[in-house]
Amino acid sequence: MNSYFRTPPVVKNLIIANSMIWLAMFLIPRFDLFASTYGQLFWVGSPLYHTYQFVTYMFLHGSLSHLFFNMFALWMFGRTLEYELGSRRFLVYYMVCGIGAALLQMMVAWLSQEYAFTMLGASGAVMGLLLAFGVMHPNEQIFIIPFPFPIKAKWFVIGYVILELFQGWGGFDAGVAHFAHVGGMLWGWLLLSYWKKRGFIRY
Repeated sequence: MNSYFRTPPVVKNLIIANSMIWLAMFLIPRFDLFASTYGQLFWVGSPLYHTYQFVTYMFLHGSLSHLFFNMFALWMFGRTLEYELGSRRFLVYYMVCGIGAALLQMMVAWLSQEYAFTMLGASGAVMGLLLAFGVMHPNEQIFIIPFPFPIKAKWFVIGYVILELFQGWGGFDAGVAHFAHVGGMLWGWLLLSYWKKRGFIRY
């Protein structure tokens, strides 16, 4: 098989886990209600809040398109990063970005006093992968739909951060956790910087 299509174990198992949970929510009676009630992230003051939701929310998705685009991005960027970072460090990075995304979104909710929020999806962790790809491969040309021309990874990452901040502060797409996306990137950058300083990785 062409090496481009080989999927390393952590990326493969994350895709399988997310897909199986979505199928279970779709096919198993009442599992959707159970997962939505206990798995997605609630405000820390809500009676439905549990600490483990900082992890479980990453494996729940609200629609097939939500799942597909997150898993496609995980597959697209995660394969290269897992081979370069190693499976163990890649998994640590992915989880830190996902948890960090939830922490920043929770902080923003506290500052804005908008406590009636819930969050689900792997987008924060996936945005951390996009950040890592842009940092480690800044001049790599990537194609982003609908643009008919390639964009250097570093410019795409910078533009995406600016767009997410603008949408977050402007209140656009209220159902999208824009600051969680920024949080995933922020924690990813901090972790990469720490690893580079310690000599664990080079880029």
